[in-house]
Amino acid sequence: MAAGAGVAVVPWYATVWRGDRFAAAVNEIAPVALRYGATEYEVLRSREDRYRFRQSATFDRKMDFERYWYGPEFAAFRAEYQSWYQVPIVYEWYDRTVRGALDLEAVGVPNGA
Repeated sequence: MAAGAGVAVVPWYATVWRGDRFAAAVNEIAPVALRYGATEYEVLRSREDRYRFRQSATFDRKMDFERYWYGPEFAAFRAEYQSWYQVPIVYEWYDRTVRGALDLEAVGVPNGA
């Protein structure tokens, strides 16, 4: 990962009765990050509070995340769904210090099952 690389995290909180519909909407905007240089993206939904979401994307440069965040697709998303989540939305930028993954085949789990 390049110097300045990191992970942008956006905490969302859906408004009442809109959790499932908001999940579908944020799942559509998340992969758009790849067009702006993200190397991966993810949307998590809390099991304890089904209205709480955490969207993240990894970028080599914070500037690329900002292009995504302020770009036309995300601006249109915020305008269309503004009543579906609580405001303000304040993203955070995290510098990744370490990352690991479990190789399921190496520990004997066939096909990652």
